[in-house]
Amino acid sequence: MATTRYGIKDNQVRAFNKMIRVSHQKLNLVCDMVRGLPVARAIDVLKFSKKRVAGEVLKTLMSAVANAEHNKNLPADSLFVKEIWCGKALTMKRIMPGPRGSARPILKPFSNLTIVLESGVAPTKKVAKKTTTKEKTK
Repeated sequence: MATTRYGIKDNQVRAFNKMIRVSHQKLNLVCDMVRGLPVARAIDVLKFSKKRVAGEVLKTLMSAVANAEHNKNLPADSLFVKEIWCGKALTMKRIMPGPRGSARPILKPFSNLTIVLESGVAPTKKVAKKTTTKEKTK
């Protein structure tokens, strides 16, 4: 596999969504739900999620699928979510009046989202085997 100048391989495609009006911690909860899933399953998970930001993640995922089909001619049914991450963007700072003439800060955070899709078979998640205390002492 040849790597392009941005570190993305030939069978990979990515999409960005910048300045999403939500905290990166809340966005990361939704990212964890779809990481490693095939695209069809990830779309179903996001459509039926109760989180408000799931719509923004779904929009970015559909953009990545469109990029794969249009730019690299990859079939949509063979794509899976290789990487998905979010990070902090700017924070708007506002002031609310407080008692005795003081001011209380209001922080309104924004986040960035990046999705990388890859063509092929999604790797299966390894399930750790639980060991009992009796097995540990042997």
